[in-house]
Amino acid sequence: MLQKPVRTEKFIQFGEGGFLRGFVDWIIQLTDEVTDFNASAVVVQPIEKGLCAKLEEQNCVYTNVMRGMKNGEPTVEMKKIDVISRTVEPYKDWNAYIALAENPDFRFVVSNTTEAGIAFSADDRPENVPNVTFPAKVTLLLKKRFECGLPGFIFLPCELIEKNGRTLKKYILDYISLWNMGEDFAGWVEKENIFCDTLVDRIVTGFPHGEKFDLGYEDNMLNTSELFHLWVIEGPSCVAEEFPFEKAGLDIIVTDDLTPYRTRKVRILNGAHTSMIPYAMVRGIETVGDCMADEQMSRFVKGCVYDEIIPTLDLPESELTAYADDVFERFCNPFIRHLCSSISLNSVSKFKVRVLPSLLEYIKRKNTLPEKLIFSFAQLIKFYKTGTPNDDAAVTAFMQNEPISAILANTAFWDEDLSFLTEAVEKAYAEEDKVW
Repeated sequence: MLQKPVRTEKFIQFGEGGFLRGFVDWIIQLTDEVTDFNASAVVVQPIEKGLCAKLEEQNCVYTNVMRGMKNGEPTVEMKKIDVISRTVEPYKDWNAYIALAENPDFRFVVSNTTEAGIAFSADDRPENVPNVTFPAKVTLLLKKRFECGLPGFIFLPCELIEKNGRTLKKYILDYISLWNMGEDFAGWVEKENIFCDTLVDRIVTGFPHGEKFDLGYEDNMLNTSELFHLWVIEGPSCVAEEFPFEKAGLDIIVTDDLTPYRTRKVRILNGAHTSMIPYAMVRGIETVGDCMADEQMSRFVKGCVYDEIIPTLDLPESELTAYADDVFERFCNPFIRHLCSSISLNSVSKFKVRVLPSLLEYIKRKNTLPEKLIFSFAQLIKFYKTGTPNDDAAVTAFMQNEPISAILANTAFWDEDLSFLTEAVEKAYAEEDKVW
């Protein structure tokens, strides 16, 4: 049996998958090692079938392998993670789950139940446990906590939805109302619990099938991720005071407004992907790494970001440039094979959210057209007309069969009429073998 230290259980963690184990548990581990935080996490399996039994087989100890480019060199770092104290499976033992509410040491609730996990169902009833949604399970845990007269929790959800903390709180209050649990309990949830919206950024690639690592033990829960990490938490300063991750030198930001950080991620990281992928698909380039190795494509996408996207954002330019530098170093990660075809899914809606706002803001601020983003728009249309797009059938048919003028005028696609861009996009569409 793998050995681990005994620490105070301070985290209830909904989710045992690769992301939380390669992100939150790694962060707790590093914080424990350089401070007196001395925290551990109890993992709750939020669905019936999961990995908790496999975790328990090795005493909840595993290694996280982080790989990527660091200072221009391929780098591999390993960290043994031993901060998970135990696991609880509500579908096997509901009472063990509810009993977590009785432990006064618990202070934080973290979760990654996928984008579909934070949901509300009017059909959920307390008597149907454990077959209720994640927010419903949390509501019942909080009810027990309230009845015990204990302090509330700090919620740090990691689900990839906007306003994840606020949405979780809303659904909990909706269940309290639906189940007639009373105003006193609702007031306690509001006043005694902190629901933080968060933004997480790390690619976690999970178990490395077919690869071998010299760990000194057999690890069936081995996890892999990139080196880069970022966690932006919208909440009060007490979060960092109670969870002293800052002392571990981690890239975690506690702010009263994560909006500019979300915008930065969507416009630079996601915008870089979406501005280059249709062009890459037209040119027959297979992976993101191949894009960065291709001199023409690399110059193009870096020009999009540094010359035309960053000037539209309001954070300090040095901070935006440093983030973009990290993005392109991540794109060069030789350990991750990120297919352009997988990123190209639903490219029209992605372009609207990730690239079009930068294009329009550039025009507003500079009173001129952004040449590279206009070219990207033209390549998007060319990809749908001549390539292999993967999108809604009606969207694909319209893009394939209608002229550029009609595509740009389609407000259902862009939420506004973009006809004023027709001449520029048509000109860019006609350009062949353009050198950047």
